[in-house]
Amino acid sequence: MFRNLTFTAALLLNLSAFAQKWQPGYFFDTKGNKVPGLIQTGQTGKGPIKNEGFIIYKDNPKANEIKLSASDIKYYVAGKDSFIVAHPPSYETWPKAELDFVRVELDEPLKLYVYQGGSSGGGGFKLSPSFSGGFGTGGYGGGGVGISLGGGGGNGGYSTRITYYFGASVGEMSQVTPMNFVDVMSDIMGDEPQVVEAIQKGKFSINKMDNLIKYYKDVKTSHKN
Repeated sequence: MFRNLTFTAALLLNLSAFAQKWQPGYFFDTKGNKVPGLIQTGQTGKGPIKNEGFIIYKDNPKANEIKLSASDIKYYVAGKDSFIVAHPPSYETWPKAELDFVRVELDEPLKLYVYQGGSSGGGGFKLSPSFSGGFGTGGYGGGGVGISLGGGGGNGGYSTRITYYFGASVGEMSQVTPMNFVDVMSDIMGDEPQVVEAIQKGKFSINKMDNLIKYYKDVKTSHKN
């Protein structure tokens, strides 16, 4: 009996690890073809093309893995997250790659993007998570900041450097900074006066961006109920 329980526990752990490592999704290639399958995100190490970010793809769990460089695709979706290929703004450099993926955090007329890896020239913003989890951990007003970039679990409590950008498209991205935070986020979230009021009263800051995003999404959802 105990042997069976041990085997079951090991199997569940393996399945959980697989679920975190691979996410169901799809990508669009440079010709506009949609290709569904399983995707690994946030890859490090050597990719197919120097100075480009990449993902790992396979069309089913038993298929061979394929590395796809950023220049091979337009954008991809992994789990609930959407990523689009982008260059850093002209006044910045990204230490990971010259062409990489940014996550579309808020798909509004003025969009909010997030890039994991920071930047030089623009600074990047270092967050030290208290919890492992997705954006929104710890309530609206503060608490731990949980970051999950790439659709597969959190940081396990480790600090990471990320950069938020705003723009109508990735070609027009500018960095969100402590100086422009109130104006930029009020513009992005302008369809929700309640949220804008909270921003302008100083209830949120760039340190609590995850809480602000969760609050904004919850307010929008409340209108549908």
